[in-house]
Amino acid sequence: MGHISEDRTKERVTSTSWWAKWEQELSGYIITCERFQKANKKHGKKYGLLQHIEEPKHPWETINMDWVTGLVLGSKENFNGCLIIVDRFSKSIRCLPCHREDTAMDTALLFWNNIISTCGVPKITISDRDPKFTSEFWTNLYDILGTKLEFSTAYHPKTDGLAERMLQTMEEILREFCAYGMEYKDHEGDTHDWVTLLLAVQLAYSTSQNSTTGKDTCTGRERVESPIACGSLEEKSSDHPPHSQRFPGNAEEGL
Repeated sequence: MGHISEDRTKERVTSTSWWAKWEQELSGYIITCERFQKANKKHGKKYGLLQHIEEPKHPWETINMDWVTGLVLGSKENFNGCLIIVDRFSKSIRCLPCHREDTAMDTALLFWNNIISTCGVPKITISDRDPKFTSEFWTNLYDILGTKLEFSTAYHPKTDGLAERMLQTMEEILREFCAYGMEYKDHEGDTHDWVTLLLAVQLAYSTSQNSTTGKDTCTGRERVESPIACGSLEEKSSDHPPHSQRFPGNAEEGL
């Protein structure tokens, strides 16, 4: 799934594996990884100032929305963008492929099909989009729901620093996928690109430990060992610390 960050890579590897001098080898591998270094260049974009926003008491009560555009065309629908939505309560994310040219109605339909149907209607939306687009978005959304907007949905024109860091991390991951032509072929020989892999990116991010909460964003709990491991693991040995397994070969083989 690539290197989301050095700390998260180490945390994920050590949840299933161990070998002598693992930290030194893993740090050296990441430092010399050309793909990681190119994808994690500092772009000079400043994070937004922390603003006072009341902390939500329930999941999907307050969300951050942002768009990543200018991606290479993906899938038969020729998607060239991605709508990223962050739940401020759990810090979980949703990545929805879209088009840069999507209207407020297109976005409302996307939101209805992927968020409201499973998470409900948020009370507060935080976005960098202009107020006109946001107003049209909510109007169209309530038209789809067949009801009227009878309460004032709070709108904040600028995101806060914490959520912006999460959004920028996801943008860097997506651009890395597109820049290096991440794709695969299934058993029938059909080629799949970044759009198909989007859910895998979302899973990789959501099952990593959040630096703020100390929990994974997928469940809101301390992360448990995933049944999906990188590479096959050998049997445990008494030479290794309890609850650890030897990583096959060296660091490069399992990453």
